[in-house]
Order: sequence, then C-alpha cells, then structure tokens
Amino acid sequence: MADLNTRARSTGSVAVPAIDAGLRAYMLRVYNYMLMGLALTGAAAFAVVNTPLWSLFFGADGMTALGWIALFAPLGMVMFLSFRIQHMSFATAQATFWIYAGVMGIALAPILLIYTGASVARVFFITAATFGAMSLYGYTTKRDLTAMGSFLFMGLIGIIIAMLVNMFLVSSMMDFVISVLGVIIFTGLTAYDTQKIKESYQVSLSGEVAGKLAIMGALRLYLDFVNLFLMLLRLLGDRR
Repeated sequence: MADLNTRARSTGSVAVPAIDAGLRAYMLRVYNYMLMGLALTGAAAFAVVNTPLWSLFFGADGMTALGWIALFAPLGMVMFLSFRIQHMSFATAQATFWIYAGVMGIALAPILLIYTGASVARVFFITAATFGAMSLYGYTTKRDLTAMGSFLFMGLIGIIIAMLVNMFLVSSMMDFVISVLGVIIFTGLTAYDTQKIKESYQVSLSGEVAGKLAIMGALRLYLDFVNLFLMLLRLLGDRR
C-alpha cells in the first residue's frame, strides 16, 4: 500500500510539470505567431509608404480599387478563418493568417503619414507594455474572466455602432469618448482572450488541431493589440 502511494505521488509529480511544459510551449507558439504577424504588418505598411507600391493602393484622388480591396479584405479574411478553420489544413490556416497580416499592413499604411513617426513609435511601446501586462494578468490570474469578457464584448459592439454613427456626425467629443472606451475594452479583452486561449489547451490535442488552435489564438491577440494601438494612437498620437 505504501509502495502504491509512493508511485501515485511520483506519477503526479511527473505529470504536472509535463502538462505545464506543454502549456508553456503552446502559449509560446501563440505569442510567436502573433509577434510574427505584427512584424509582417509593420513591414508591409513600411514598404507601401516608402516604395512605389503606394500608388497601387492610394492615388491623388484617394484610394484606388486595390486600396478599397485592401481596406475591407482583412474583415473578410477574419470571418473566413473564424468559420472555416476547422475544415482547413494547418498549412492553409497558417498561410491565410500571414496573408491577413500583410494585407492589414497595407490598410494601416496611411496612418504612418497621418501621425509623426516619433508618436507612432511612442504609442507602439505604450501599447506593447499595456498588452504585455494585461496578457500576463490573464495568464496568471485565478479569477474567472468570463463575465468581464461578455460585458466587454457588448461594449465592443457599442463602440462599433458609435463609430458608424460618428462617420455622419463627425463629433470630436464622440471620437474622444470612443477612443477612451476602446482603450478600456481592448485592454480588458487582452486579459480575457489570454485566459481563454490558456484554457483551450489540452494535452490530448493532435499536432494539426493544436496548430490551428494556436493560429486562432494568435489572431485574437493580434486583433487586441492592433485595435488597442489604434485607439491609443487616436488619443496620444501627434498629427503631422
């Protein structure tokens, strides 16, 4: 009996570190995908602004046909990944994510011309620090953030509606309120999404399924980071 108890304790002591190591590897994979996606977005935006590629997407009279495609394509690709990823191969899901990150860079390229380079860099580092702190909180907290996530999602729908309305009202006060609320919402969603990505990990997942799950987790965190950056830039960015 004593020997059986000793074996049980020994087995438990081995299993827990193994699970923790697998979870750390999974989360690291998610963060690596997200960071590479952000790097690709930044590189695409920089290339469009500083090369003749600009004229393909943005002309003297505004956006070209390719520019409008680049503006709305990311939304379509996010929906495509969300609804079809279970039926894709891992290679297809990964390629779609990279294409999405590159097209997003094209859509965001004009921001590099609206705001000064120094303010863009400053806000980027503020965003990175905020994102890192909240993602760490979401990973380590024992508190269930489900209720907070539901509340934040309703707030997200609210600010999307408010942004559409403000396209017609063009109210600077409403724009300020939307930006402040957006910072709060995407800061909270960073913690919530991190917790949900952590909870989605299972030791029994196959390599293909785990890979696609990591892609979707990276997409969620990527969207949190980009939207938090844009909201902070509206508040703190210096226009040219």
